[in-house]
Amino acid sequence: MKKYILSLDQGTTSSRAIVFDNNGLPVSTAQKEFRQFYPKPGWVEHSPEEIWSTQAGVAMEAIAKAGIESRNIQSIGITNQRETTLVWDRTTGKPVYKAIVWQDRRTADFCDKLKKDGYAKKILEKTGLIIDAYFSATKVRWILDNVPGAREKANKGILAFGTVDSWLVWNLTKGKLHITDVSNASRTMLFNIHTLNWDSELLKIFNIPQSILPEVRSSSEIYGNTQGHFATAIPVAGIAGDQQAALFGQMCIEPGMVKNTYGTGCFLMMNIGNEPVRSKSRLLTTVGWKIGNRTDYALEGSIFIGGAVVQWLRDSLGVIKKSSDVEKLAAKVADSDGVYFVPAFAGLGAPYWNQHARGTITGLTRGSTAAHIARAALDSIAYQTLEVLLAMKKDSGIDVRELRVDGGATVNSNLLQFQSDILQAKVVRPKITETTALGAAYLAGLATGYWSGLEEIKKQWQIDRTFSPSIPEKATKTLIKGWHKAVKAAESWAAQ
Repeated sequence: MKKYILSLDQGTTSSRAIVFDNNGLPVSTAQKEFRQFYPKPGWVEHSPEEIWSTQAGVAMEAIAKAGIESRNIQSIGITNQRETTLVWDRTTGKPVYKAIVWQDRRTADFCDKLKKDGYAKKILEKTGLIIDAYFSATKVRWILDNVPGAREKANKGILAFGTVDSWLVWNLTKGKLHITDVSNASRTMLFNIHTLNWDSELLKIFNIPQSILPEVRSSSEIYGNTQGHFATAIPVAGIAGDQQAALFGQMCIEPGMVKNTYGTGCFLMMNIGNEPVRSKSRLLTTVGWKIGNRTDYALEGSIFIGGAVVQWLRDSLGVIKKSSDVEKLAAKVADSDGVYFVPAFAGLGAPYWNQHARGTITGLTRGSTAAHIARAALDSIAYQTLEVLLAMKKDSGIDVRELRVDGGATVNSNLLQFQSDILQAKVVRPKITETTALGAAYLAGLATGYWSGLEEIKKQWQIDRTFSPSIPEKATKTLIKGWHKAVKAAESWAAQ
């Protein structure tokens, strides 16, 4: 009987499931978008029930589309939007509040207070993270403090906290497993990346009881079997946060290798080997994955608004009807004609970490058109990527000559060409751009012997197209100077 791996890819705007074969090729895909809730400015929420129902639905659909049955699935790998925070009742399995999404800024003032109280250095040393509303710890605390009766229940051990991976595993196993993996744990701001344990001092700072936390496991092992959702029990055997999964799916398994995932946000990660490096450039140090006894670490730079800027052009500005139209619109002009778009809708991520900055368009003239704004929007993704890569080079001492790319926006060849121009480096698009889901599949398949080891997987990675710089370095310097001026404008707008 032919066997396959089912990868569950739970993202910020949709739930996906992909069935992969032994060659690492997708056999079928199913995807379903779910609602985004914005109850107040800066607040972003999801329905936990909808996350689960869409994910369970697409899992069944992907199996059906592949023309196979659940007994053909050898194991399940899970990858997920990471810092998004869920708290639910262990006895009923019901959430006590909506999922607070990684983009949510409601705890920004509390983060400022933590910095003022002198906790920044300690938290950075233990977690590799910069204090920001982005991470889970302040979101958990907010739920415990603002949902009536939540803190009391948490203290009694009735509540469970988890990132989305924990929520999916809990539901897949009908409450038998409350776990997470090291990569997701390292994004909570409660996890010590040196000891690979929850940190009691951090729990005290955030006033979070240990009893609500999931058990931390490696990224590739058989955690347990599904209960009742499929006709046969299927081992759940791989978990990694979406960016770590993409790094693994891109086979960036040697120190110095870098990938960028162009999704709702953009996330650059550089493999730094089995020792954490503390960033001097305000990047994050995070756990990449743990396989067996080996833990790999990564430097990460987060760009909050990447592909989401295209959604904004579609939904808020109305200059395009569907996201794929942006390339055509932007291609109507040779360049942005001096227009710069800093999409700081949710603040600026690395290396600025200015949570109060707001979106700004500069350089507009009477001749500026929707095409110039669309072009500037796409260019902004490339500029933000450049900023992070320069910081990585500074921290690691490694000159980045190649950037491996994946995610939805990589279909846009104009964007990738501009990216190569601005970086003055090669940009490599693999044949399989579903690298996030593929990474989760690889982790699950390694744990269950579906693939013999990393050498077999490495051979599967293939290039679709390589983009090389097409403009001289001197010209890029002028463009980059204009971008820095635009960023200053976005920051000065938010100055207190």
